Amino acid sequence: METIKRYYHNYLKRKKAKDFTPNVKKSRRSFWGNVILGLFLLAMGFTFFFPVIYMVSNSFKPMNELFRFPPKLIVNKPTTNNYQDFVNILANTVVPVTRSLFNSLFVVVIGSVGHIVLASLCAYPLAKYKFPGSAFLNQLIVYSLMFNASVTAIHNFLTISKLGMLDTQWSIIIPGFASTLGLYLMKNFMEQIPDSLMEAAQIDGAGYVRIHFTIVMPVVKPALVTAFIMVFQAFWTNTGGSFIYTEAQKGFAYVVSQLAAGKVTGVGASYAGISSASSVVMFAVPLVVFLIMQNNVVSTMATSGMKE
Repeated sequence: METIKRYYHNYLKRKKAKDFTPNVKKSRRSFWGNVILGLFLLAMGFTFFFPVIYMVSNSFKPMNELFRFPPKLIVNKPTTNNYQDFVNILANTVVPVTRSLFNSLFVVVIGSVGHIVLASLCAYPLAKYKFPGSAFLNQLIVYSLMFNASVTAIHNFLTISKLGMLDTQWSIIIPGFASTLGLYLMKNFMEQIPDSLMEAAQIDGAGYVRIHFTIVMPVVKPALVTAFIMVFQAFWTNTGGSFIYTEAQKGFAYVVSQLAAGKVTGVGASYAGISSASSVVMFAVPLVVFLIMQNNVVSTMATSGMKE
């Protein structure tokens, strides 16, 4: 941060200081208008969050309440047996659950950090330099966001197969590196950094790499954190699909998905409560990460041209 302050101080000395803060217009809504708007947002928030509440409620329901019709949101006799059974089943799986957790953590950490580094390095020249084909590349990045992952599944499989990475964690990590969502977010955020700030750093003797890591990266922290959250969730919920076949190489998401489908226990509907508990466990980790970093997400969505 001291480096940024010094460069910014030199930048202000060389050019007249400008106020980049947008003009904030005073709201003309009345008191009752704010009340109605608040109630509307509260109702919409509850509507979108209702499936999560229902999922958590089901995880504490005993068997006789899980299959009650019509279903009820409120649990009459809450119990933690579903979570206890979930832990007991994981303790008796063929592959130790610690191995599955290690596989997932390895994929999440290496994949998320690698994606952030590569996306930032690619976004920097696209946002701040004009070169032949830069406009085409920018449009290509935008178009790539429209394609669903299932569209590129066959191409990814063929590529990973040719690289000899099948049945390894790298078959999940490498395609995650190529995701363009983080690249798009950071590119849009970097475009708002004043060019004169980087020119001041160059005059002081800073090279391109130093400017990128000491000036640009701290400034685009909100976009960086947002991209990390999205990539983290994608890696955390990735079961391996058709890339990983060996049980010892599969992640925690695969074990939980098999448990939710009743394939680990071989029992089916009688383990519906355990399935609800496993869904809450898988959902809780990305939720905690998001709640910790939500301020950066809101800041990014407000300045990147994307909507939440």
